[in-house]
Amino acid sequence: MLPQLLLSAFLGAQAVAGYAVLIQNTPLAEAVTPVAPGERWTYEDCGTPDDLIELQDITISPDPPKPGQDLEVTVKGRVKERLEEGTYADVLVKIGIIKLLQKRFDVCEEARNANATIQCPVEPGDYTLVQTVALPKEIPPAKFSIAVRAYGPEDEDAACVNLKVDFTPHRGGLHLW
Repeated sequence: MLPQLLLSAFLGAQAVAGYAVLIQNTPLAEAVTPVAPGERWTYEDCGTPDDLIELQDITISPDPPKPGQDLEVTVKGRVKERLEEGTYADVLVKIGIIKLLQKRFDVCEEARNANATIQCPVEPGDYTLVQTVALPKEIPPAKFSIAVRAYGPEDEDAACVNLKVDFTPHRGGLHLW
């Protein structure tokens, strides 16, 4: 289920999403856990311990992702409370300050449409989900920000993930955001 959200956002077939940091009662430095999986992409789990889903890891192959190639996304996580119909995610995709996409996705519908192995309702437990998407060749050479905020049917926080993907031409050396 979370891979479908991420794939919908992570260049989600034709869209890349990024969106503003979730405003919380805790300072941002305490709320966001940065992870540096690769030189050309990163993610940060911006969720809280009270979220319905605990994100444990995200990996991609190939790393870095390449326009025009299949991208396999593996997400490991723990569902802490049963996820029901009505679970949704808000996705925002940006290049710099330019908003490319802002969309709400029905998580259960996305799982059905992707013929995912896990369907709603999702019982509590540990899950590893793998999903493949064909990245379009037309991805512009830019740095994309993708933000995913997932919520349960009663608007309770389910998950929070920020991703950055760099499709600019690589000339070697360290690439800073």
